[in-house]
Amino acid sequence: MIFGICMLNATYGILAQTSATANFTASATIIQPITITTTSDMNFANIDAKTGGQIILTPDNIRTSSGGVVLAGEENLSAATFIVTGQSGYTYDISLPEDIYTLSNGIENMVINNFTSSISNGNLIADESQIIRVGATLNVNANQTPGFYSTPAPLNVTVNYN
Repeated sequence: MIFGICMLNATYGILAQTSATANFTASATIIQPITITTTSDMNFANIDAKTGGQIILTPDNIRTSSGGVVLAGEENLSAATFIVTGQSGYTYDISLPEDIYTLSNGIENMVINNFTSSISNGNLIADESQIIRVGATLNVNANQTPGFYSTPAPLNVTVNYN
């Protein structure tokens, strides 16, 4: 008997996946811009300078004095007041004036500083708007010349989303 050996030489191709594709969509949500609007300016009201001292006006419109200065009428007494509007549910920070500023009557000056706010940083906008009040300390010189004093330029309060 003759046996024959037959060898088959077969090359089998290995099929491998060389690429794949996935899909995605892009989206964006435009939120309400944050804004701040002044509704009343700061006014320390009437003061009798006498021997000088300090007037502290709180964000809650409470005015106290130290030293020899005397509080007179409260007509027009007001912390600076603002309305902040923005996206409900977002938080924001507030930046108050940090330096020393002057109130002037054209001849004499008084220093205003130590600004405070009725809110803290990281404050939440709950109903798309919120009221902020800002107070400060006014340093009155002894025998300050009577008259109307104001800042030569507006002071800035800034709000930013976190």
